[in-house]
Amino acid sequence: MQSQPVSIFERAFKKLVPGGLESVSRRGADIMSIAEDLPETDVAIVKEWIENCLAENGGQVEARNRAALLGRAYLKLSQTGKIRFFGLLSEQFGVEESSVEKAIDHWHKADANRKTTAAQALRKALEPSRIALLKQFNGVPSGVKFLVDMRDELLNFCKDYPALKPLETDLRDLLATWFDVGLLQLEEINWNSSAAMLEKLIAYEAVHAIKSWNDLKNRLDSDRRCFAFIHPNMPDEPLIFVEVALVNGLAGNVQKLLDESAPTQDINTADTAIFYSISNAQRGLAGISFGNFLIKQVVKRLQDEFPQLKQFATLSPVPGFRRWLDSTPADRLRELPGGEKWLSYPPPRDPDPANLVDPAGGQQEAIMKLAAAYLCTTRPGNGRAIDPVAHFHLSNGAQIARLNWLADTSEKGISQSAGLMVNYLYELPKIVHRSERYTSMGVISQSSAIKKLLK
Repeated sequence: MQSQPVSIFERAFKKLVPGGLESVSRRGADIMSIAEDLPETDVAIVKEWIENCLAENGGQVEARNRAALLGRAYLKLSQTGKIRFFGLLSEQFGVEESSVEKAIDHWHKADANRKTTAAQALRKALEPSRIALLKQFNGVPSGVKFLVDMRDELLNFCKDYPALKPLETDLRDLLATWFDVGLLQLEEINWNSSAAMLEKLIAYEAVHAIKSWNDLKNRLDSDRRCFAFIHPNMPDEPLIFVEVALVNGLAGNVQKLLDESAPTQDINTADTAIFYSISNAQRGLAGISFGNFLIKQVVKRLQDEFPQLKQFATLSPVPGFRRWLDSTPADRLRELPGGEKWLSYPPPRDPDPANLVDPAGGQQEAIMKLAAAYLCTTRPGNGRAIDPVAHFHLSNGAQIARLNWLADTSEKGISQSAGLMVNYLYELPKIVHRSERYTSMGVISQSSAIKKLLK
């Protein structure tokens, strides 16, 4: 993944700075000569370079040229060097307290006529100076992708260096304004799409791995659809994509759905659209939600193309179920539907995933009941479903409609979801009401089949 942003930014840099690499050596010898681990002597060089970018000496064009050189230098840094670079931005280019205090004092003393101007000055003082540098990167061709990948790396570093979190938050908020859903384009991906886009689809598929070009071609057949959100400044990069199968009735097994030898569905008789994979393609945009808007726009597109469709539903994994089942104390499990029966099987927690879902073991009823309880369990305090996939669909206004036994018998499906998959049903007239009840009160919409399992 590292080679991709480097090549993109290098190409953009050559377009931006006349003279290419020779010009770099003339105009930015100091910044381009920094060591990959960014020792203290080189930190001083970077600090001075950033200050010159922010001062915009020579005008905005020159400042962006300098930002381009800084970005190219950043890409050459090692992990240690990047952590030090981020540390410099965090410590030296944040909010200047004296300016904030002065702006607050002016705001307090301002009369009614000057209050608005004083408030604007206060807002400006509260903005970290590094924001201006990040915006300069945005002005470079492919600079948006550069910043998305920068945040991807920053998210990893924040785990061990929490002092970098404010910088990560600044970058997230900035990206959120640039990636407002109103700026995104819904694009259908099909077999005639560019090879580069198809390769990205294979690389970014996070739910059901695409095993071959034949597998991909099957997913893009006449009875399938694939849609992605694209940003104008990242035209060759999907942000999030959804794969759809047009079928009759609710699908209950992903292996059958993805069977390359299965006959093609007559799309004129299909009555159900099954969303069987939704994948976020850019980790650097984590926390910036597109899925809700994507599903709704895809539903509208499908309704226009296939007015006979009556149902819109998912076939989704239950990725946290096995982990929850293995970590929940026995006394807590006994309080749940199916818990007592599950604990009665010897051994109650077989390390072999295949044995966990063996129908001959008589464990199906217990596991189905516990899975229903898991899906309908919310976190104390915020009312969010503990399963991340369930939370996503419930917040979008879906109903937990049906649990499917042995619906995903892949190694991943067994180890994470005990082979179970869920149909989340999107009933269009009820989406808004269900979403509001879930987000405001933690009410989880359940079908009669799910309610029966919970008894």
